[in-house]
Amino acid sequence: MDVALSLAALAAVVIVVVGFCRRFDLPAPLLLVAIGAGASFLPFVPEVHLTADVVLVGLLPPLLYSAALQTSLVDFNANRRPILLLSIGLVAFTTVGVAVIAYYAVPDVSWPAAFALGAVVAPPDAVSATAIARRIGIPRRIVTILEGESLLNDATALVALRTAIGLGGSVTVLGVGVDFAVAALAGVLVGVVLYLVVGKVRRQVTDPVIDTSLSLVTPFVAYVAAEELHGSGVLAVVVAGLLLGHRAPVLQTAGSRIAERLNWRTISFLLENSVFLLIGLQARWIIAAVDAAGVPVLDVTRLCVSTFVAVVVLRLVYMFAARLLLVRPDVDRDTGEQPSWRHTTVLGWAGMRGVVTLAAAFAIPESFTYRETLILTALVVAAGTLFVQGSTLPWLVRRLQLSAPDPREDALARAALFEKATAAGLERLESHIGDDDPFDTMASLRQRAAQRNTAAWERLGSAAADQETPSEAYSRLRLEMLNAEREKVLQVRGTGQIPHEVVEDVLAALDVEESMLDVRRERIADLQDADAISGITGTIMACDHLEAAPRDVETSGERVCEDCVRDGFTNWVHLRKCLTCGHLACCDSSPRRHASAHFEEVEHPVMRSAEPGEEWRWCFVDSRLG
Repeated sequence: MDVALSLAALAAVVIVVVGFCRRFDLPAPLLLVAIGAGASFLPFVPEVHLTADVVLVGLLPPLLYSAALQTSLVDFNANRRPILLLSIGLVAFTTVGVAVIAYYAVPDVSWPAAFALGAVVAPPDAVSATAIARRIGIPRRIVTILEGESLLNDATALVALRTAIGLGGSVTVLGVGVDFAVAALAGVLVGVVLYLVVGKVRRQVTDPVIDTSLSLVTPFVAYVAAEELHGSGVLAVVVAGLLLGHRAPVLQTAGSRIAERLNWRTISFLLENSVFLLIGLQARWIIAAVDAAGVPVLDVTRLCVSTFVAVVVLRLVYMFAARLLLVRPDVDRDTGEQPSWRHTTVLGWAGMRGVVTLAAAFAIPESFTYRETLILTALVVAAGTLFVQGSTLPWLVRRLQLSAPDPREDALARAALFEKATAAGLERLESHIGDDDPFDTMASLRQRAAQRNTAAWERLGSAAADQETPSEAYSRLRLEMLNAEREKVLQVRGTGQIPHEVVEDVLAALDVEESMLDVRRERIADLQDADAISGITGTIMACDHLEAAPRDVETSGERVCEDCVRDGFTNWVHLRKCLTCGHLACCDSSPRRHASAHFEEVEHPVMRSAEPGEEWRWCFVDSRLG
């Protein structure tokens, strides 16, 4: 009962604190650590002891698996060089650097203990880094590298720790290298095998409940199986998660993907934030253990401070050295530019440690000198990097003027991708021309596809906040209808005349339709004052028409749809400009669709958005954005 109450209290605190932080835009990880540390000294708060087994087997696999499922394998592969340099090279560099500093800072610390400490504090934490990075909004490539690094660096650090403990004072580069190679190979092999097995089972499973249950046990099976084979459980979980996430659209049904996504989001939310609270809750007993061991305060302070400074400085040194000597960053496909030294600075500063550092510290054998002090040092490094680097990272990003992903560029890319997908769907539909169609089904399908596309394009433009687009008006009115329909169903349910299963099926159908409504919650404002969107993000392949067309042309008339004005019609949504003749016309979301009509009439291939702050162009012939 006490355990159940403690877990319930832990979850309740997490939910309240995170909800409060989201309401007032505060960094939840920092506040949770602070609350946990303060609460650990309260007499009525039970003493919480995290163990290596609890973290490495109970918490780490689901956290890594959830992150791997959400990580793009394509982006991961595109950034594999910096990811590998950080997850392997930087961890090794930090391990050795911290070991040397710790050995000379406190002479009583042996080399095995110094190397163990280095391995413990070397890996930044995926949860810590991305929780803060995503909140403040930084370029996607930096987030991808941080996620990729954090998915793999735990494997390097844990292998280094195991090697340091196993070899005692005879730690050699060759020994570490061989151990890491064996662990990595076994871990990758287990991950691939598990992916093949789970993938084969998923092809036969259509029930979302069974599929989600299979997903929940996968990370634990991967981790335990790899560790039993003396491989890296971390790598096994990450490989299985990356491959299963990448192949999910092929292996799973739509219902299974939705259920899995929602379940893992919930699990990740609780585990990620609980981790920060648990880090803080370790403060009292770790400090008490150091005090009981009788270690001189000066030695404790010197080791904690020197280790903290080392992990911060060594990461920055390695980042810039690797950039200058080993890596020439590729052009960022989102921006079309080569990442500058500012990206390197942010990557170097985003080295927050987390629960894995503490878990690894608990795995240090009791026979090691200053074991309690080593654990306290790990706590200081984890909490210190969260507070110092985590609290200053938003300021640094603003100071360096790094821009977050532009939601308008994303909206433009989304619309262009819908156009490409719809074109493929309509091409498949054309193959059924000539089939019996007594209910005019093909016309209904074409109309539904067109409505989805126009809803995506309507996210763009600079319409006033009080003006609804057609899709927004549809969503608002349909939501009112759905609320009325739901009220009626609930009213009928109260009579007890309709079976419960029937009522639940109807309510579920209403819920699905409501979730599919393309509701625009937040309007994009002040486009005139923001950087212009050009469509680089949505460009997949250029075409001859876009390359030949100018970026812009002059128009002689007012900013109106010339055809609508001629016809006495003044209600349009967005304006488009022909880049051949400068003709202004309304978009396909508008009732008259004059831009498309202009192309069909004169066959001028490229038009440009005529909305303020938008420079993107569209080729009617090849359905390309540029």
